[in-house]
Amino acid sequence: MGELQWLFFDIGSTLVDESKAYEHRIKDTIADSNITYEHFYETMLNFWRQGKKGDTEVARLFNLKLGKWHSEDEFLYPETHNCLEKLSQKYKIGIIANQVLGTKDRLAKMGILKYIDLIVASAEVGVSKPDLEIFKIAFDRAMCKPEQAVMIGDRLDNDIAPAKQLGMKTVWIRQGFGGLAIPDTDNSPDCAVDNLYEVCELFGE
Repeated sequence: MGELQWLFFDIGSTLVDESKAYEHRIKDTIADSNITYEHFYETMLNFWRQGKKGDTEVARLFNLKLGKWHSEDEFLYPETHNCLEKLSQKYKIGIIANQVLGTKDRLAKMGILKYIDLIVASAEVGVSKPDLEIFKIAFDRAMCKPEQAVMIGDRLDNDIAPAKQLGMKTVWIRQGFGGLAIPDTDNSPDCAVDNLYEVCELFGE
């Protein structure tokens, strides 16, 4: 990976498991409709396979108001602590993520803020992935060049494609619904892994 200094992580379906939060959102979304959970879910999976944000697309398709996101339903993947602890001994650890306000506090409550050197969250900086500007903000604050950094995330559209466009190395972690997408020329990652154990093996040598 060359003169690598920074590892930037997404949060959702990368460091934290969002499965319960999605379940909660779906139930809220269909609460006043005749759409079953199973129908919503299967239709959502089809959109994710097309590389689209499934819950948003299904709500639009069925003319439903998308339920709020319950961050309190998120929980760390089992290997998150150990992975960040190990990697933070060798690299600077950053966050580039589309998140609601309060990202720093949530990461502190989860016990992983101590491993993180920089947080660039969309609600705080006013721009969201895949806009290249949020990545440029991270470079400026980290005082690093794109080629000195890696983006690790679950979404080909939000994480891999823009990072690749800017010259970062990219690792696609196929967790959550984003792992159902199929890469093409514009968003093909440098490396694909299935969990944080493999991320740790990739950079932990």
